[in-house]
This record gives sequence, structure tokens and C-alpha cells, in this order.
Amino acid sequence: MIGLLGIKLDMTQIFNDQGLAIPITVIKVGECFITQIKKHNIDGYNSVQIGYYDNFNKCKKINNSIKGHLKKANIFDKNIKIFREFKLDSNNIDNLELGEKIPLSLFQIGDKLNVIAYSIGKGFAGYQKRHNFSRGPMSHGSKNHRLPGSIGAGTTPGRVYPGKKMAGHLGNHKTTIKNLEIVLIDIEKNIIGVKGSIPGKSGNLISIYK
Repeated sequence: MIGLLGIKLDMTQIFNDQGLAIPITVIKVGECFITQIKKHNIDGYNSVQIGYYDNFNKCKKINNSIKGHLKKANIFDKNIKIFREFKLDSNNIDNLELGEKIPLSLFQIGDKLNVIAYSIGKGFAGYQKRHNFSRGPMSHGSKNHRLPGSIGAGTTPGRVYPGKKMAGHLGNHKTTIKNLEIVLIDIEKNIIGVKGSIPGKSGNLISIYK
């Protein structure tokens, strides 16, 4: 299935026929064009490269190599700077053409989506926040409140094993949320609403596919 690219706008809620509130995430799907088609006999696998074009946040500068790449698909007038690949089987790839615009009508209300995005980055975090370590005693005189404790044995092995859970960078990881249901579609505004939350903050670039 060919996917689409877009940005996360915000979260809100809608009400169904029974009057129940449904939390949804609103996604602004940009104009997506097929910029490259890879086939197994040439590239070793079948995939489609999608270029993302946003009317509201136009890329001001693209280099000559990207311009030449877009010229092959005859869409060099679009300032496309973001590309993603989606693997397909050989049966679906023969019906596609370079420069073809992917319509939002591929998706219908009730379809299940997988959403790929980067989670919110939280910078350098300690042991309790990053790995849910328990803290030390908080009583008077204790000098071990949020310390890591022992990180290994003594003379043997005489080193810290790789992969030890310690303080460090938290968040900003590529995350996939599966089976999110589409509950709202506005084809004129290129907006879809999925039930539940997706990774990242507002304005985050996301990939969606069935």
C-alpha cells in the first residue's frame, strides 16, 4: 500500500451517534507525488518513493541534485524536499507512473492505519525518568536520593558491561503506532482524523499507510 506524508496538527474530540466523546488526532496530509519507482530487476526490491509538498510551509531552497531528481518525474516546479519510501509488491507497482499525485481518496472512514513519527525529545534525563528506577530513601541523612547505585562488580570483570541502563538522551525515537482507526476525512482540506494519539508534537512530520 502506498502511504502518505503529512503533519500533526492537534488533538480534539468528536461525538458519535451514541453521544460518546472520541479523542482524535487531526492530520494535515500534504500533496504527495511519486518521485521514483524502484523495481526488483534494477534496484533489487520493489518500492515507491514519495515526495511531500506542503502549500503552507514551502521549502525555499532545494539544491540542484534534488531539482534533477524531480525533473525526471516532471514535477520540478514543486519545491519538494522531503522523501519517503514505501515497499510494494510487483503486482501494484506496474500501475503507477512517475509524477502521479496520490489522492487522499485512497483512505476511507473506518480504515486502519499505521502511523510512523518521531516521539517528543526530552533531552538528557536521569535514571528515574528514563528507566523508572526507584529512588533512595528520602529521610534525613540519606545521601542517596536519585543516584544510580552500583553499576557493576569490582575486580571481576573490572569494567561496566555495554548496554547498562544509565542516564542519557530520552525521546526523539522513531515510533510506530498500529491499527489507528480513521473517524474523520475532509478531502477538500486534505485533513484526516484518527482515533487516539500519535507520537510527536504539533507540526511533527508523520508517515501513514494502511
